[in-house]
Amino acid sequence: MADDQQGPEAGTTEREPIFMLPRVVTALAGILLAIHLASTLVLGPEGLDQLTIWAGFVPARLIAPDAFPGGYWPLTWTLFTHAFLHASWEHVLINVAWLVIFATPVARRYESIPTLVIFFISAAVGAIAFAATTLPSVQLLVGASGGIAGLTGAATRFIFQPVIVAAHPETGEQIVLGRHLATWRELFVNSRSRAFTIIWLGLNAAVPILPAFTGEGVQVAWQAHLGGFLAGLVLVQFFERRE
Repeated sequence: MADDQQGPEAGTTEREPIFMLPRVVTALAGILLAIHLASTLVLGPEGLDQLTIWAGFVPARLIAPDAFPGGYWPLTWTLFTHAFLHASWEHVLINVAWLVIFATPVARRYESIPTLVIFFISAAVGAIAFAATTLPSVQLLVGASGGIAGLTGAATRFIFQPVIVAAHPETGEQIVLGRHLATWRELFVNSRSRAFTIIWLGLNAAVPILPAFTGEGVQVAWQAHLGGFLAGLVLVQFFERRE
């Protein structure tokens, strides 16, 4: 009777990851959800107000610092921390869904650190655009949409470009090399990237005139979307590998 021989890996099965997403995308989405969950379950109305005033972005601090706790100083961190606060579950879930869609190709192409850099700088640029268009009124900016818009802009520079295929130098086998980063001209020559960019910019630019047709205000930080998207379009080229 032959013995049942088993190799060192017998009895084990290769485990597939639960989430088929880059780790940085999973981590960022998890943090956004965890912060909103914790803030809604743990903090009461007063605690939420304090969190918002210290972590949300309030441009009016620039012209009336004495009217807000901390004066000017919170502006140095709220340019970034506003991205981790959300007004509702609908708000955070929409942002997380958009993050998963557009941060994933960016993270797979450039890995974690560039993805985070684009996210945070785009969030800050979006906040600055929000400040430039809302002062001197007192308004509050919360939400990750500026940073996510930046990742959307970054992805737009390559996800619509044709796939590059080359022949292996020895076997002649066709190898998929990926997609190149579009130049500014190529961004608008390509019909899909041109359409996406124009629609994105047009829809967000149209937000401030919607009340004239609907009679109601729209609570959308269109300035942060536009500023973040344009920042992502520019920033991505600094992380492209040059051979």
